[in-house]
Formats: sequence, structure tokens, C-alpha cells
Amino acid sequence: MPHHQYVLTLSCPDRPGIVSAVSTFLAHNGQNIIDAQQFDDAETGRFFMRVVFNAADLAVTLPVLQTGFAAIAERFGMTWQMRDRAARRKVMLLVSKSDHCLVDILYRWRTSELAMIPTAIVSNHPRETYAHLDFGDVPFHHLPVTRETRREQEAAILDLVTETRTDLVVLARYMQILSNETSAKLSGRCINIHHSFLPGFKGARPYHQAHEHGVKLIGATAHYVTSDLDEGPIIDQDVERISHRDTPDALIRKGRDIERRVLARAIRHHLDDRVILNGRKTVVFMD
Repeated sequence: MPHHQYVLTLSCPDRPGIVSAVSTFLAHNGQNIIDAQQFDDAETGRFFMRVVFNAADLAVTLPVLQTGFAAIAERFGMTWQMRDRAARRKVMLLVSKSDHCLVDILYRWRTSELAMIPTAIVSNHPRETYAHLDFGDVPFHHLPVTRETRREQEAAILDLVTETRTDLVVLARYMQILSNETSAKLSGRCINIHHSFLPGFKGARPYHQAHEHGVKLIGATAHYVTSDLDEGPIIDQDVERISHRDTPDALIRKGRDIERRVLARAIRHHLDDRVILNGRKTVVFMD
């Protein structure tokens, strides 16, 4: 990736002149647009845009660009951010007994597929649960939880988020429901992977329920965490066809594969500033 490549994302009420204002500002500040995507949501009347750019002639710093763009953002009522694409976001991974998503994320990080900095692995199970896994230098925190200690445990998680300056929290098959208070504090920066193509079978043993109902598709959904359980803004989904020959164990095996790839795509989209919240939905600018 070229040095000093920046990305601008924005949303605002739709009106004439937005694209012109953005492109004119960048051109006047010596920036060259590499990629630009936009979407006009006719239902909500909001406009969404993602622009990747770098310096063409002038060595203008990011803070100068941010300060200059603030006036345009105010004029159009924008919610926006502008950042250096080389600056890796810090990610905290929460996990329970099932470790397939955790292993996959760590692999993609080590192979540079996911451009991030893991700040911690947090689990409600002890380190011995993952004795077969190499976490390297990533700190591990065992934070057990019961119904009586949930408030204190979540407070400890939030303290870790603050101490490590974590940008994104990923529930990598973390089988605990976050409280409304914690969900609100992590709004827009906490991704969960769900074991179905929502809406789906809720409660215990979802794959066994699916098998009993003779389903022909299984899937997974990655979404932002909100106080509405499993109803947060969806980032990515995928499905796989199955048949009457598939046992519950086969469904679990195939489900793990879907969960891994869906969660990885959702994390990558978030890290690359491709996701913009749109009320209860998201706008995802695909690569």
C-alpha cells in the first residue's frame, strides 16, 4: 500500500453538491482520488460515500486535511471520519469454548490478511481450555462470569478496552449475552457472529433444531452488537445447501466453516472502513 493513503467515509442528508464539494476539496489540497463509492438511500434520504485517496503533489498532513474538511462536513451535516489506512486498528477477541473463529482470526492476522493489532484474548474459560493453541505475545485474560458477577465481569472487560485503547471488540463465538449497558458503550465497534442466517433457530442446540426441521440451508450472520439480541445491523451473511443425508455433526462442521468466513469478512470490512451504519442497517462498500 502506498504511503500516506487515506480513506474518508461519510453519511449525511442527501442534497446536490456533496460529491462536487468532496472532490473539489481533495483536489485543491493536492490529493489524488484512487477509489470512490457512493450510495443514495432513497428510503431514508441519506447519502453515503467512501473515498480512498493519496497525495499527488503537495505534502499535506492528515490533521490539516481533517481540519479543512470539517467546514464542509458542517455545511452538509455529515457524520464522517478521515484516517490513514496504514494505521492498524486495535482488536480485542472474546471467546468461549468453541475456538474455531478465534483460530481463524489469529491465522488471518499472522498472514496479514487482517490488518489489525490484537490487544487481548478474553475468555470466560481458563487458559487450559486452549492449551493446544499458540497465542504468541497476545495477552490472555480469564474473566469467569456468573449471573451474580456479570456486572463486575463486564466492567473488567470495558476497563481492558479502555486500557488497551481497543478500537473493535469481536465476539468470536463468545457465548455470553452482553448487557444493554455494555452493548451501548460498544455501539458500532463490537461485532458478533451468529450461528444462523438470521432469523433462525434460537436457544440451545440450534443445529439439532435445524436437523429436526429438515432445513435445506444453514448459514451464519455477522452483525454489530446492540441491546436487541441478535438483531443488530448486519454486516455480512452466507449460507450453504445441505440435504437429508447431513447429520447434526455434519451441520456443525459445515456451520463452523461458514461462521469462520463470514466473521472474517465482517472484520475485514470494518477494518478497511467499508461499513457505514444506516439506522438498523448498514451500507457495505465491497472491494
